Amino acid sequence: MKDCIFCKIINRELPASFIYEDETCMAFLDIHPITEGHALVIPKHHQERFTQLNNEVAGHLFKVAHKILNAIEDSEIKSEGANLFLSDGTVAGQEVMHSHLHIAPTFKGDGQRVGFSHSDPEMFPRKRLDEIATKISKFINEQS
Repeated sequence: MKDCIFCKIINRELPASFIYEDETCMAFLDIHPITEGHALVIPKHHQERFTQLNNEVAGHLFKVAHKILNAIEDSEIKSEGANLFLSDGTVAGQEVMHSHLHIAPTFKGDGQRVGFSHSDPEMFPRKRLDEIATKISKFINEQS
């Protein structure tokens, strides 16, 4: 895509600090890292949303993230854990409209917290959770 910053990085029109590349994806350090080693894994073919990726590419991004996280942990980068996160769509906080997976090393005292706010458990009793599970699983079965 012509105006996509990640596509410009893929095409080497913009600089990046690359850490991995293969025929399907590439990974580079985030220019606004939340911790040292914060990396992005992106597909080379432009897709705005994770849901638009085919199963092979989606799975490959996570395999590469696994490889990178192992490399981070083997290196001298401070890491006692990590957050892997992917915002899918602007409503979810996606800022660059090219699907990408974040890998952010974490350690005690780094000042970072990625998490979810919890709902009132009474809003989702087991019966309601089962209804929601049925709605979702029927579409998973249709995709097989």
